Amino acid sequence: MVKIHKILIANRAEIAVRIIRACRDLHIKSVAIYTKPDCECLHVKIADEAYQIGSDAIKGYLDIEKIISTAKACGADAIHPGYGFLSENYEFAKACEEANIIFIGPKSEVIYKMGNKNIARKLMAQNGIPIVPGTEKLNSYSMDEIKIIAEKIGYPVILKASGGGGGRGIRVVYKQEELENAFDSCKREALTYFKNDEVFMEKFVINPRHIEFQILGDNYGNLIHLCERDCSIQRRHQKVIEIAPCPSISDNLRKTMGVTAVAAAKAVGYTNAGTIEFLLDDYNHFYFMEMNTRIQVEHPITEEITGVDLIVRQIRIAAGEILDIEQSDIKPRGFAIEARITAENVWKNFTPSVGKINEYYPALGPSVRVDSHIYKDYTIPPYYDSMLAKLIVRATSYDLAVNKLERALKEFTLDIRTTIPFLIAIAKTREFRRGYFDTSFIETHLQELLENTQDCHQENKEEVIAVIAAALQKIKKGK
Repeated sequence: MVKIHKILIANRAEIAVRIIRACRDLHIKSVAIYTKPDCECLHVKIADEAYQIGSDAIKGYLDIEKIISTAKACGADAIHPGYGFLSENYEFAKACEEANIIFIGPKSEVIYKMGNKNIARKLMAQNGIPIVPGTEKLNSYSMDEIKIIAEKIGYPVILKASGGGGGRGIRVVYKQEELENAFDSCKREALTYFKNDEVFMEKFVINPRHIEFQILGDNYGNLIHLCERDCSIQRRHQKVIEIAPCPSISDNLRKTMGVTAVAAAKAVGYTNAGTIEFLLDDYNHFYFMEMNTRIQVEHPITEEITGVDLIVRQIRIAAGEILDIEQSDIKPRGFAIEARITAENVWKNFTPSVGKINEYYPALGPSVRVDSHIYKDYTIPPYYDSMLAKLIVRATSYDLAVNKLERALKEFTLDIRTTIPFLIAIAKTREFRRGYFDTSFIETHLQELLENTQDCHQENKEEVIAVIAAALQKIKKGK
């Protein structure tokens, strides 16, 4: 086992803050990196050390050479990649390994295999893991050949970037006339975001549930799952609300999926924290979708129901500690729900909101947790993902957890446009309260949700100010 003294966090904002706090719990020094627009971000303020790695908002967080050299210069033993940016970049993990810096995550070759969805699909199929019917990469095929393949699979089909993730590089095609444009745009987006324009095709499972299993494995072959999360509440392939455990599957199905998830992780020799993601159809048939070789945004709800600190475990496993938890030790306690609060104007097609936060009061109370990087007087920059905070609640039953979520969302105060009213509208729906919904939920109910989303924010304040100003003007004229 290796003693880790200092960890550089190759990320920003909420996840960087989360990792810094785990470092403090373990009495490990933390190092933040930041680009110029992020100089006032909370992770920079609370880390033991902080270093600017560039002026451009994004490029610094993707500069492998600069990050490695910064880690060496400050004497960091290890690097935690968080999620996003370089977290699933096998070249970054390999660069850490070559520099004798501990990469807090799986080995670079595992990231490579599971990061390329074609390789991952083939590997899963070889190990008896159910996969959605589909193809390997299609880039060398003519469009006429691709059309024939799509006809054989059967519409609708879904085109995916081989190196994709985070909802990018995905196109659903319902008829042949849409295929060529969808294929070309999918390739362009894949090249832009992943520097890899490989695209493959799968049968599109209509209105599935998105169920994922948290995996944890050490360097000695011990590997378990920590129950599942239902991530079906999505908008444009981006998760909005997540629940652990899934409120609508049987214990038998949960056990079968869990065993399969562990088998999938063992097939690739997985170590550290990761996630096996499945699609579950109306007939309770489930299919491997992908593996995320990093910590997930929604990891807190797993922590809440299992009592396992996943970031701390990541660090200890990376240091060579043996996993002292067995599968039989994992017994979920109640239900936990996470709502992602984003700086978006729901009434203007979810356009991003930016600006200074003058009023901030996060929800509090028993079994209510807020993971965030914002604070009063913080100015939201326009360059990054719009997520401001994750509101996490836990209760003994799913019904009570939904009640607590609704209460906490109503108490959460921010004086900028956010998705909080929209999240409240979701929590009030009959389907959500019953726990029966699929990935089409928001798309299918969008108009109804928008109608039930109470706009009690900026426009109302502006209206009041306008009325007061008009009244003062009348008084002034009267004088």
